[in-house]
Amino acid sequence: MARLKEYYQKEVAPAMMKKFSYKSVMQIPKLEKIVINVGAGEAKENAKVIDAISTDLATITGQKPMICKAKKSVANFKLREGMNIGVKVTLRGDRMYEFIDRLFNVALPRVRDFRGINANSFDGRGNYNMGVKEQLIFPEIEYDKIDKVRGMDICFVTTAKTDEESRELLSLMGAPFAK
Repeated sequence: MARLKEYYQKEVAPAMMKKFSYKSVMQIPKLEKIVINVGAGEAKENAKVIDAISTDLATITGQKPMICKAKKSVANFKLREGMNIGVKVTLRGDRMYEFIDRLFNVALPRVRDFRGINANSFDGRGNYNMGVKEQLIFPEIEYDKIDKVRGMDICFVTTAKTDEESRELLSLMGAPFAK
């Protein structure tokens, strides 16, 4: 966990400083947080779904997830305000670096036919979003113990101002972008 943080300070920061010719070390982009989100539309019929997702997410991240509630009622979706519809975790600090290390080096290579992550999923402000189709790619999850295969959205929030800076930061940290 601290290995990636030290690597950032010794290798990534100087490389970014040289490539983008920053005048101050405070201009070097950093990874601020990682937000992992699992939406559960089927939770309106079965309340136990949220508990199963929370358990999986807590196992993967090592942190207690937050349950998200519906902000508005939508009749077409049979959704009322205040119903549980998702689970999310925000990782910062050492847990964030530990998670990114496990994601890039252990989990993503376990994806079938993996050729790299999409290099175009930046939002224009230096943040990167990606989706994972199943939680089974993480070694902490046991196949026999899950009730259903679920995906998740992972958002990397950086202090970078542009997508180019953010792409360079993530690739130096080990992100396996598709060529």
